[in-house]
Amino acid sequence: MPHAHNGHDHSHTPTVTNANERKVLLSFFLISGFMVVEVVGGLLSGSLALLADAGHMLTDSAALALAYAAFRAGRRVADSRRTFGYLRLGVIAAFVNALTLFGIVGWIFYEAVQRLRQPGEVLAGPMMMVAVAGLLINILVLWIMTRGETRDVNIRGAILHVMGDLLGSVGAIVAAISISITGWTPIDPILSVVVAALILRAAWPLMAESVHILLEGAPDHAAPDEIEQALLAAVPDLAAVGHIHLWQITSDRAMATLTVRPADDSKAKSVSRKVADFLKSEFGIDHSTVAIDWNDGIRDRCSLNPALAVHHHGHPHTGHAH
Repeated sequence: MPHAHNGHDHSHTPTVTNANERKVLLSFFLISGFMVVEVVGGLLSGSLALLADAGHMLTDSAALALAYAAFRAGRRVADSRRTFGYLRLGVIAAFVNALTLFGIVGWIFYEAVQRLRQPGEVLAGPMMMVAVAGLLINILVLWIMTRGETRDVNIRGAILHVMGDLLGSVGAIVAAISISITGWTPIDPILSVVVAALILRAAWPLMAESVHILLEGAPDHAAPDEIEQALLAAVPDLAAVGHIHLWQITSDRAMATLTVRPADDSKAKSVSRKVADFLKSEFGIDHSTVAIDWNDGIRDRCSLNPALAVHHHGHPHTGHAH
């Protein structure tokens, strides 16, 4: 809910757009629809590469469904129990997406070992047709997903899934060509393992970032000691900075709390306002809570803006929970 905070208006509602929702939903229908085709093609041709790609498409469908559900739920406004709304649902969905990527990689490795021990017949013709169709579908979905805003960790997770699918289709095409020319079927599980390794490499950063956010980790571009030094150098009449805590609500929404001691207590309001402005302009932290460490011997805490805050309905209130 928008509120005035030290001269700045910012909102606790997410910046999810209808365009994001539409592209995720369209991609879901395309991926889940072709997944059935790929399963049938993999079973008929005996190709592990196709079945692996179909399995990955299953996780893609789940990832896109989670993304859509997270966007819909994330549009709900903040309330007294969830003062930042449901923004974290997107991060949770991204974490689940990463877990499914690791799971499908494990399944591909297991199946590849079984196929290498006991190679089976692979029909290169049907395999090629399904793989080419899958490649075209994945290119279309990737184009749809990369239009517009892509900074959201949930969107990035879905894009990683689709890129993994695209690599799977390329691997299946290469395997089909090789089998049709040489008749050497072990190339099918071998290329499946190569694709699985590429998926694993892409999944790890997504897992690391989503876990970091869920653990209330600080943004990569801001560290407490760096912020302290920058504030002391940039803000006039600022004597000391302490108790700096930084965390992220989402991949692009950073928060901060800290205490500041002005050189002169009469300038406390001016110092706190300048600190908040600096955090926003230099570190991208648009929501900060600054407490004053007074010089008169009484260690008190006051909110960044003691003036009345204003709801988006225009009704004043005398405080806001952080």
